[in-house]
Amino acid sequence: MLTLFVLWLTVGGFVKVLVVGGGGREHAIVKALKKNERIKQIYAAPGNGGIGCDAQCIPIKAADIPGMIEFVTNNSVDYVVVAPDDPLALGMVDALEVKGIPCFGPNKAAARIEGSKVFSKNLMKKYGIPTAEYEVFDSADMAKKYVKTNQKYPLVIKADGLALGKGVFIVLDQSQALETIDTIMVDKKFGDSGSSIVIEEFLSGPEVSVLAFTDGNTIIPMVSSMDHKRAFDGNTGPNTGGMGTIAPNPYYTKKIAAICEKTIFLPTINAMLTEGCPFKGCLYFGLMLTAAGPVVIEYNCRFGDPETQVILPLLETDLFEVMEAVTHNRLSSIDIRWASGSAACVILASGGYPDSYKSGFAINGLDANGSLNEITVFHSGTTFKDGVFLTTGGRVLGVTAAASTLDNALKKAYKAAGSIHFEGMFYRKDIGNMSCVS
Repeated sequence: MLTLFVLWLTVGGFVKVLVVGGGGREHAIVKALKKNERIKQIYAAPGNGGIGCDAQCIPIKAADIPGMIEFVTNNSVDYVVVAPDDPLALGMVDALEVKGIPCFGPNKAAARIEGSKVFSKNLMKKYGIPTAEYEVFDSADMAKKYVKTNQKYPLVIKADGLALGKGVFIVLDQSQALETIDTIMVDKKFGDSGSSIVIEEFLSGPEVSVLAFTDGNTIIPMVSSMDHKRAFDGNTGPNTGGMGTIAPNPYYTKKIAAICEKTIFLPTINAMLTEGCPFKGCLYFGLMLTAAGPVVIEYNCRFGDPETQVILPLLETDLFEVMEAVTHNRLSSIDIRWASGSAACVILASGGYPDSYKSGFAINGLDANGSLNEITVFHSGTTFKDGVFLTTGGRVLGVTAAASTLDNALKKAYKAAGSIHFEGMFYRKDIGNMSCVS
């Protein structure tokens, strides 16, 4: 046994890993990485109150590339997982690779697939990847002229750049369209991300999130999931970063998966390769299952949040092993296995989210590790001060349960959610309700 241990240490060795980010997605990644015995130290920057129970939090902002490089260099970090969209779009992976630090995540050129809606829509059009019909505008006046002559509503209006998941608007009539154009392009609600917009046709059908590991040549889809974007029950209220998820998605059949692989997944990877910006990391496909077949609604260049909170708990293969395979272009040699059951995540949010909300409220119902018995609680917006977990964000906690069936997973998650409380807390009561998602 000792000989095997020495051989293992010689081949792999102990490593230090840094996870960039501080939300529920990053907490899920940290918990998954903890299962790997080679990892002797996990850092999270900036992390949060709950992540601090599983990793050492470092007070560096996620988009602070020079600060992250300095920390990695001074602390002999062996591997970096860049999880959020902002540092990816800014080129953090590029900067780390220059220093010789292995990373998980796409470089700046590949991250454009999320960082620019115009880039991704034009990519799909060029390579025949199914998506909604669209027009691009960099002038508010021209955009307004277009919607004034358009006779088909609803329409979807999207800010070109990153907008924290809040830059997509479904407008029901001309008046709403004109108001939305002003909000994005004139009032600059999303800053420079709204300098250009995409206006596209409205499509209907069940939505599916499919995340995939890819090293630029090989692509391996993960378990499908279903996000619930609207703030309130019955899919009402404004769009949010996500109020809950289930996995797998009941609408995503083997037949549909085969179609998506042929018409969407492989063509996307091949398109990025042909364009000279091969994608390495986690590529998120936001799909809609229309009457004409599956189409791409959006790409993300990273793990989804809160999709990650239901997907990684079902992953049986070691996450760090998969990430290293992606980094070193040997994903085709990995056998990725998934649990046969289901998982459900219910987001506990601050009153007023996704608009203005107050924070700093004590969270009651959690144990000393910020969790609950037999339930995984992923922290999205918390801090830990004087022995108490406090709220710091709009989405505060993701209460996640896995079980042999979706019904049992939902029951466990909602029972746990009911035992947690903080001032102003609210959550959707219909996560996983099929009548509210199509």
